[in-house]
Amino acid sequence: MAGTDQQDNGRGLWYGVAAYGIWGLFPLFWPLLEPGAADDILANRMVWSLVAVVLLLVAQRHWGWIRPLLRQPRRLAMLAGAATVISVNWGVYIWAVNAGHVVETSLGYFINPLVTIGFGVLVLKERLRGAQWTAVGIGAAAVAVLSVAYGQLPWIALTLALSFATYGLLKKQVGLSGLESLAAESAFMFPFALGYLVYLEVSGRGTFGHTVAGSYGWGHSGLLMLSGVITAIPLLFFGAAAVRVPLTVLGLLQYLAPVFQFLIGVAVFHESMPPARWAGFGLVWVALALLTWDALRQVRADRAVRAAAAVPQPAPVAAATPAATPAAAPAAAPEAVTR
Repeated sequence: MAGTDQQDNGRGLWYGVAAYGIWGLFPLFWPLLEPGAADDILANRMVWSLVAVVLLLVAQRHWGWIRPLLRQPRRLAMLAGAATVISVNWGVYIWAVNAGHVVETSLGYFINPLVTIGFGVLVLKERLRGAQWTAVGIGAAAVAVLSVAYGQLPWIALTLALSFATYGLLKKQVGLSGLESLAAESAFMFPFALGYLVYLEVSGRGTFGHTVAGSYGWGHSGLLMLSGVITAIPLLFFGAAAVRVPLTVLGLLQYLAPVFQFLIGVAVFHESMPPARWAGFGLVWVALALLTWDALRQVRADRAVRAAAAVPQPAPVAAATPAATPAAAPAAAPEAVTR
């Protein structure tokens, strides 16, 4: 049984690596969809995402969650909000990657855990430990340094971090799995996306289903359709990982995506990294290292508490008769009674 659990954990780890690895490699995919503009790519991604998840739901015969959801207006409203903010996130991300700001997109996902912690304090009224406050302070200092380095607020990174943190907060309230959530959000986005694609077609700006000699052919339309598939596949891997590995492992794996994005921006697209930007990113990495250390320390402390609670307590000793009680028996120490 232990061997089976270990094997399952190993598979879960690789599922998690696959999920975050694919997300980290996204900057290599979106430029392939040019000369489609960011709004054209985004609308296609929304439409084909719904097609992809519906096919997955058909294959899994997984429909039972829909009817109860339709009877809960509050959850539907939160899903509509989640669909809105993830649309903003996707749109900004696609535009930024194709405009040559891959490094700044990676910054957005590096600082996302810090923004999520801030939401926990402001919205959910959570209490932070000292190390978490320190990490948030270092993160704020990093944003200030990067603002000086960029000559303005790093708005791409902040928009991505804020929109994704808001998305995570709404998803936490809704309580659907990744695939279910994507299906519901895609259903909300679908009519708007489809309508916008019709508008692009009428205005002559759409690229799906068109070929332009010397520019793009039918392969371009195939890649636009593929955008829905590559949106759904990492979610499947993530779902498989989430049920097999501890959340602490998933929390560490999440840094793979921005690390890959950062490396792609610097090594593949050769984006500029002057010393001030290195300093800002360095502060972000220090903050994340502190958060990781604090989280692991808390996990160890919680395990120790659970282990202590699981130790079987000695059975109470039956009261002895006066004749059987040794006259010189010492009294029990107070701390022994307390334990």
